Amino acid sequence: QVQLSESGGGLVQAGDSLRLSCLASGRSLSTHAMGWFRQAPGKQRELVAAITSGSSTNYADSVKGRFTVSRDNAKNSVYLRMNSLKPEDTAVYYCAADQNYGPFVLWGGDGMDYWGNGTLVTVSS
Repeated sequence: QVQLSESGGGLVQAGDSLRLSCLASGRSLSTHAMGWFRQAPGKQRELVAAITSGSSTNYADSVKGRFTVSRDNAKNSVYLRMNSLKPEDTAVYYCAADQNYGPFVLWGGDGMDYWGNGTLVTVSS
């Protein structure tokens, strides 16, 4: 059984940086797409960033140039480096993985194979 465990969230001030980590256990996800979604209170879940098994990436327009997604297959992990954080980045961030890229870039996360439990990021102004 695959489990995704996020870490690295917290309370920061606007302009600060954070690095989220997601460790997968149970099986290797080196052939899976992986990435991050977020959900703010009262808002729909949205894709933040995704990375294919071949390390191609996609980003939400709102985070381009500020966030960087990366993966380390040897550690079965995916990361999200977040710079220049803004109050509107406040949300619960969820790690996700799927054999296909569709759930990330086409279906808003629907049908995703695996989800983490989320880590809260709060950015104060």
